[in-house]
Amino acid sequence: MTEKIEELRQVRIQKLEQLKKSGIDPYPVESHRTHLIGSALEQFDLLSSTKKEITITGRIRSIRTHGKLTFGNLEDSSDSIQFMLRSETLGEQMFGDFRNFFDIGDFIEVTGFLELSKTGEKTLQTLDYKLLTKSIRPISQEYFGLKDTETRLRKRYLDLLMNPETKEMFRKKALFWQTIRNFMIKKDFLEVWTPVLENVPGGADAEPFMTHHNALDRDFYLRISLELPLKRLLVGGYEKVFEIGRLFRNEGIDREHLQEYDDMEFYWAFADHEKGMKLVEEMFKEVIKNVTGGLVTEYEEQKIDWGNPPAGGWPRLDYFEVFKKETGLDLNSATIADLQKKADALGAPYDKNWGRGKLIDSIYKRTVRQKLVQPCFLVGHPFELSPLAKVDPVNSKKSLRFQVLAAKTELGNGFSEVNDPLYQMQRFQEQMKLREAGDKEAQMLDADYVEALEYGMPPAVGFGMSERFFSVIMNKPMRETVIFPPMKEQ
Repeated sequence: MTEKIEELRQVRIQKLEQLKKSGIDPYPVESHRTHLIGSALEQFDLLSSTKKEITITGRIRSIRTHGKLTFGNLEDSSDSIQFMLRSETLGEQMFGDFRNFFDIGDFIEVTGFLELSKTGEKTLQTLDYKLLTKSIRPISQEYFGLKDTETRLRKRYLDLLMNPETKEMFRKKALFWQTIRNFMIKKDFLEVWTPVLENVPGGADAEPFMTHHNALDRDFYLRISLELPLKRLLVGGYEKVFEIGRLFRNEGIDREHLQEYDDMEFYWAFADHEKGMKLVEEMFKEVIKNVTGGLVTEYEEQKIDWGNPPAGGWPRLDYFEVFKKETGLDLNSATIADLQKKADALGAPYDKNWGRGKLIDSIYKRTVRQKLVQPCFLVGHPFELSPLAKVDPVNSKKSLRFQVLAAKTELGNGFSEVNDPLYQMQRFQEQMKLREAGDKEAQMLDADYVEALEYGMPPAVGFGMSERFFSVIMNKPMRETVIFPPMKEQ
């Protein structure tokens, strides 16, 4: 197959050289399109009745020759249309040049008028044409109906070219982020942009990437969260801020994780986790409805009803209660030894250096999370899992935290933010002990952030969500919803 493609490629290169020798520029600077194909089809009755000349552009998707007639299909971003060339209309030279030098995959400009063909198909009768781009690599038949995931991701441009559903998915992804941005702005949040390069990576439990800044001759980390810079802005006097930005986490690839992905976080001063949950549920439902057209989606052959219950909001599940129900362990009293024993029984992975929080999380992912298919809020997480969240004043072993759960995965994380600088320093120091014991994902101490808190940060709720949410409503692994995901070397 590779040899055959190379032979065809060489034939096209020869055509390219012949075109250049004849004085035709195979890659001209401009074109003179008057109509998108979709627009021309919408106005077909008017344009065809008046025989008005129009000019369309696009990629040739097929060519069929019948004696003195040549038919083709031209496609642009809006639609596709049949065009027809007649020898008697164009003359032998132009008609022959098209047959001899034009191929499927070329971009062309076609001028003519619209009419119905003898078979009743809307057709552009060609009066003139112009080459815009000569395609020298033919699209192999193996790419038609391309299904192999690895090939589709490595050659995403072919996936987009051959699979309309892929192109439509990324249109929906643009709508996904546009809806979120518009929603936050409508709610009077200010959009801001904070640095990708950080002195100290913070705001999440994740291993960071590192890079070297030549001009400053120092190392920086690529951010793993948007949280700490945004909360500094609350110290500076803003009350409602959000950012949509790229995050980088040096962790494994699976259905739910990538090393590089887009994320949105908002911070709302003088509000708490209760207000945060109401806002988040409203946003999620608006996004789902705009992107999918309804409030029911499918994930791994299960229906997810985002609108149920219609009143009263998504159900709230207490972390301690559901954990005890699924594991038999009471997190008010369970020790590290108890947790390790349960993890061993479940086959839940853990490291001997892990603290209580990560042990709980590993067990939770094997048990509780597997039962949470329909949308809900998981609330009251163990405080060890939430070093940046306020402790529940009713139960000091819990935090004022919430997560959006659906399709057996976390889709968003929020909490009432710690604004006590001395307590925050204590929590950072506990995290640093875990790092020193070998936990590469434990959070680093950010002394500058603590100093900012010392100037005073108002009570606030924060929330973050990634494009994992989009992959869930599209019912696809996360890397398939990224245009150019990182891949292993071939």
